[in-house]
Amino acid sequence: MAENNGFGDKLKGTVSKAKGEMKDQIGNATDDPKMQRDGKADKLKGKAQDAIGDLKNKK
Repeated sequence: MAENNGFGDKLKGTVSKAKGEMKDQIGNATDDPKMQRDGKADKLKGKAQDAIGDLKNKK
């Protein structure tokens, strides 16, 4: 990933969104508000990483 393309950021974004969705669903199933918050935060982080990757790809 020596090139300054957005593939790495998009990959990180996908992983963060998946991890966040998993935490959010586990939090829902176990009625754990902290886990739900953590999951939502991870999903937002993933969306941001994805957007950064898109910007890098447009250069």
